[in-house]
Amino acid sequence: MAEEEQNMDAIMGLILNGGNAKSSAFEAIQAAKKGDFDTADAKLKEADGFLVDAHNSQTKMLTAEANGEHAKVTLLTVHSQDHLMTSITFRDLAGEIVDLYKRLDGVKDAKDAE
Repeated sequence: MAEEEQNMDAIMGLILNGGNAKSSAFEAIQAAKKGDFDTADAKLKEADGFLVDAHNSQTKMLTAEANGEHAKVTLLTVHSQDHLMTSITFRDLAGEIVDLYKRLDGVKDAKDAE
């Protein structure tokens, strides 16, 4: 039963942190749309933190699997992985949109120097 609880904790970590990351990334876009680039950058950084937490949950699941603790794959497990991947993609896209708003506003950024 302890293994099932650990697996459920990891699954919920993926869903919760993935959802938080996506919400923060969306807030970054909204801030950039208003020209508030400091908030936009902070929200992107916040999203990255949530994705690190989600990645840590995923790593626990993968480590357990590698150690022979095969978890039962349920629809909830699949959903959690899908939720994480969608959140990562959304965060990446949000970063591009924030950069685009900066460019439209003529804001110079460290990325422009590359």
